[in-house]
Amino acid sequence: MLETPHPTPAAPELDCFALAKQMSGLHFIGGRYVPAISGKSFAVVNPATGAQVASAAEGDAADVDAAVRDAARAQKEWAKMPARKRGALVHQCAAVIREHQEELARLIALETGKAIRTESRVEAGTVADILEFFGGLGSELKGESVPFAPNVLSVTIREPLGVVGAIIPWNVPMLLMALKVAPALVAGNSVVVKSAEEAPLAVLRICELMNRVLPAGVFNMVSGMGPECGAPLVEHPLVRKVTFTGSVETGKIVAKAASQKLIPVTLELGGKSPMIVFADCDFAKTVSGALTSMRFTRQGQSCTAASRIYVERPIFDAFVAEMKQAVDKMVMGDPLDEKTDIGTIISEGQFEKVQGFIDEGRKTAGATAHECSAMPKDSALKKGLFIRPVIFTGLDGNSRLVREEIFGPVTVIQPFDDAEAVLAEANDSEYGLAASLWTNNLKVGLDLAHRLEAGLVQINQNLVVQANLSYGGVKSSGLGKEASLEAMLEHFTAKKTIMVNMA
Repeated sequence: MLETPHPTPAAPELDCFALAKQMSGLHFIGGRYVPAISGKSFAVVNPATGAQVASAAEGDAADVDAAVRDAARAQKEWAKMPARKRGALVHQCAAVIREHQEELARLIALETGKAIRTESRVEAGTVADILEFFGGLGSELKGESVPFAPNVLSVTIREPLGVVGAIIPWNVPMLLMALKVAPALVAGNSVVVKSAEEAPLAVLRICELMNRVLPAGVFNMVSGMGPECGAPLVEHPLVRKVTFTGSVETGKIVAKAASQKLIPVTLELGGKSPMIVFADCDFAKTVSGALTSMRFTRQGQSCTAASRIYVERPIFDAFVAEMKQAVDKMVMGDPLDEKTDIGTIISEGQFEKVQGFIDEGRKTAGATAHECSAMPKDSALKKGLFIRPVIFTGLDGNSRLVREEIFGPVTVIQPFDDAEAVLAEANDSEYGLAASLWTNNLKVGLDLAHRLEAGLVQINQNLVVQANLSYGGVKSSGLGKEASLEAMLEHFTAKKTIMVNMA
């Protein structure tokens, strides 16, 4: 039988620089920290200063094989444990995460450049909430009685799949990891997570913290590059399910590899989410909602960011002016400073991509780039990857800035005159992740909500993903759903039919 350890009491380490160094060059496999088999590592850089703060183990197929085989061994006993007990252990993990919430917030701010007050602390708290939610669903792993024939007892049961390979992105790595790991574990699977190259530290720490509660080998973490580490995880013969969040291009590669093994795959991919604002909206509430919808405090690095905003013409000019004024008040600066609203772009590569879109928009005839906020003045941040938020007007629907995912603090606001026309524009996209409508006319709002091609549509709000709300897109935005009981049942279990002839 698997032994479940008692949580190890240890005070949170609030010095994120010291904690980053402690975890340098390590995976977490089989209940302990281990270096890469090759001995290789790569730099983890603070995007606010450009300084290296740690290293991460550079995993390859050998590390993946070790993690998956440990996970496969542990999963056999984990699956035998009563589902409610598995849920109780995941719920205990939430308590440990809450004790270390501030530690995790500082660590994620350090490695991603997300402001601690507006983003990082919120994300750290959400992890515990997700673990608590799924931890309470163990008793829902139940089947059905099927009325097949009077003399035949026919029932269905839910069984775990085995080892789940999870690949996560860098924008909200703790939250998105929790959405994959928690339901997979409660359903009786073991998990191997491959972290994002840019943000491996906070998720590694969460893995270690949860392993203070979970049996060794049930939850493992490896870091490395996509082709050398992520691909072997997807292709490993003992991995029976893959769940991936990231770009459309990489998602297609993952789906193709999974198809060769005929294993299920969940994909949460990109977005180009429209926000439609009618003149009868609550104006102040809607402007405030636009700031949240665009995820400016996350530097726009969100697949649900409202990077296409359509505003009914009578209030268009006022809306643009008010929104610019509101973003101007937001402070850019050190992500670890409590005064900071907006931090940095994650990496040099992403910085150059976003800057390229901005430069292209500026050169477009008839377009206006409304630059907002102000660059930080602290000389210690002069090498930081800061980009001022930009609101573009005067671009048409054929612009790359309207059609492609930027993943930066850039949005395009366009006027509209007709509800049917703006619906057509909103749906004219390869993406279909999220959308929002802002109107006091409930009939109009519900009518358009039904016809918008998106997996999540909100009226007069635009919340980020929440536990217990089904989340996932259509079209190129992905396959499958996350964050709900249904997602756990459909994506992390297999339904088996058992029939007993009673004659």
